[in-house]
Amino acid sequence: MSEYIVELKHVTKRFPGVVAMRDMHIQIRPGEIHGLIGENGAGKSTLIKVLTGVHVPEEGEIYVDGQKVSFANPVHAREAGIACVYQELNIVPMLPVVDNVFMGRKVKNKLGLLDYPRMHKEAHEALTTLGHPEIDTHMECGKMGIGLQQMVEIAKAVSLNAKLLIMDEPTSSLGEQEVKQLMTTVRELAAKGIAILFVSHKLEELFELCDRVTVMRDGEHIITEDMCNMTNDKLINAMVGRTLENQFPKEFGVKGECMLEAQHLEEIGVLHDVSFKAYAGQILGFAGLVGAGRTETMRAVFGADKIDGGQVLIKGKPETIRQPQQAIRKGIALVTEDRKGQGLVLSQPVKYNLILASMKRFKKGILLSGKKIEDSGKTHVKTLRIKTPTINEVVGQLSGGNQQKVVIGKWVNCDADIFIFDEPTRGIDVGAKIEVYNVMNQLVKQGKCLIMVSSELPEVLGMSDRVIVMREGRVMAEIERDSKHFNQESIMKAAWGGKLDE
Repeated sequence: MSEYIVELKHVTKRFPGVVAMRDMHIQIRPGEIHGLIGENGAGKSTLIKVLTGVHVPEEGEIYVDGQKVSFANPVHAREAGIACVYQELNIVPMLPVVDNVFMGRKVKNKLGLLDYPRMHKEAHEALTTLGHPEIDTHMECGKMGIGLQQMVEIAKAVSLNAKLLIMDEPTSSLGEQEVKQLMTTVRELAAKGIAILFVSHKLEELFELCDRVTVMRDGEHIITEDMCNMTNDKLINAMVGRTLENQFPKEFGVKGECMLEAQHLEEIGVLHDVSFKAYAGQILGFAGLVGAGRTETMRAVFGADKIDGGQVLIKGKPETIRQPQQAIRKGIALVTEDRKGQGLVLSQPVKYNLILASMKRFKKGILLSGKKIEDSGKTHVKTLRIKTPTINEVVGQLSGGNQQKVVIGKWVNCDADIFIFDEPTRGIDVGAKIEVYNVMNQLVKQGKCLIMVSSELPEVLGMSDRVIVMREGRVMAEIERDSKHFNQESIMKAAWGGKLDE
């Protein structure tokens, strides 16, 4: 009997123009929570796809329970007991829970029909195992929150009797309470003997949850070590090949004029009397709990959502912004929280995504100038350090961090004056975060006005000149960087509804 539930030996995977994974090895034990970390582009996604049968490696071997296996497709991997909960959940919103749990599998009765009584029973048993017996297996998944949808995805794996459950950035879209519940669930699954491969960019999650960790860099295995022997610096050094002394490389601009002012914004049931000012040469941070109204405020300012009262001023002048095109014309850029759904056209090349918000600048007569697009694309790939084989690479093939840099490049190309960053570093690694912060620093030093919404308090405190704290659609506090309240405790107190003393 093998010590390992799953083992990769000397696995190499190539794509045209790039070796995505080279001589990779990893061993995962039964009942182990094994962390996997690395910068975007390190090869983590390729490793997951090899383990789940999406990609077939050119070299190397895969073993399950000590037996050599070969996965021609995801069905083979699933039958071998390997399941994955992806960062973008594989849920069909209009279908009920039971159909999502049994997606891709047919459980039939003696008449050859789908055996729904048995399916409902097994789905309920899987959800009960996960601590969620209250989830109605008849309910449409689209009517549930992200946290519960994720539990449905995990229930799918549990009902498969998975030996290895891969969790790819499972907390990236969850609130604080949902994260706690997920971690409890992961520990309970491991206690039952299920191996967990936990992929995360959040170092604190790895230290809290994992028994061992494997670090990848440039498609190769760097280190596998017990978590008790690791520190933040050791992990970061292994990931990026250097120590990151300053995780938040804040640089200060010169405070200029008030570029954007919101006065008493109202959106029925969403925003209540929201007012704030944002200045040139500064980063205004927005903090608050999930559902506080931060993203909704930015969407209102950008004209994506209709407001029922109040007004927006740009450089002191009242403006009517009813749709995003008007906001763009007024010099406002919005780097959205959902880069894949709202920020990019995933099927198009990098070079075209970079000009989406500024296509008029690239016209030659009535047509687009191919040379201008090529030149601009090469410039932005270089200045933003976007890792891509060429500017003609389909953007959906890039890692999350590089996709985020393409989104930012799209707006930098637009030459906006006011940049709104909504969760700018969600789902990207430490090294890529530094690069995003450096882009923000460049914009600040150019005299641009930046607004940053973030759920990570260290990021808010590390990069902001001033912080607005929101709760339930209201502004609860405004805190200057030199204030005694510029700390996590005060921000959380305000986010929970508490008053800050003078």
